[in-house]
Amino acid sequence: MTERIALVTGGSRGLGKNAALKLADKGVGIFLTWNRSQQEALDVVHEIEQKGVKATALQLNVGDIASFELFARQMEEKLHAVWQRNSFDYLLNNAGVGLYAPYVETTEAQFDEVMNIHFKGPFFLTQRLLPLMKNGGRILNVSSGLARFAQPGSSTYAAMKGAMEVLTRYQAKELGARGITANIIAPGAIETDFGGGRVRDNKEINQHIASQTALGRVGLPDDIGDAIAALLSDELGWMNAQRIEVSGGMFL
Repeated sequence: MTERIALVTGGSRGLGKNAALKLADKGVGIFLTWNRSQQEALDVVHEIEQKGVKATALQLNVGDIASFELFARQMEEKLHAVWQRNSFDYLLNNAGVGLYAPYVETTEAQFDEVMNIHFKGPFFLTQRLLPLMKNGGRILNVSSGLARFAQPGSSTYAAMKGAMEVLTRYQAKELGARGITANIIAPGAIETDFGGGRVRDNKEINQHIASQTALGRVGLPDDIGDAIAALLSDELGWMNAQRIEVSGGMFL
């Protein structure tokens, strides 16, 4: 069987890196993007190659919609150079930034940045890359538990994740003729450097979340990476248009 290839945006660190490594463990070739740290991305590529799996990386700012045309051309060149293919199988729209600001204090500039990175960017990046995606491919978007429950300070971020959840259903509906599925994973609070590492490094926040989670702890990157690898497995190919929360049971 031809090696599957996954594009993981924001794959140089955090949940994206973990997902890339877990997918590579299953033999999936990894095409990851990075925004600020090329060396981190190259380190992940090297780690994947050590597993005997092909990988490569390209710079991409998912908030810069004007750059997508060039990125798509570069991606096609890289696919041919590394895999001798002009298509890929899985798209994980993972790249993102955090914003913690009260609703009444959120500025238009903050709103626009979060919108571009978490909604407008994935909307148009996916659209632009569809010609490169194989029929029968898979789209996995990333939401957040914050789209289900409300935590003060996350109104903008959560609203964009809510928009992505609606978009996912429309992608599934409109791309079904090509056999492409679209689902969205909603992680709970995870110990990473996301948002300045507040969940990982702030003991008070960590303990509060753990106390409100059925399984009694905060999530770890492996919890989400393993779930992403499972959701993109052949065994779940019939699942479509679904929101899957992976939070250990937060705020039930």
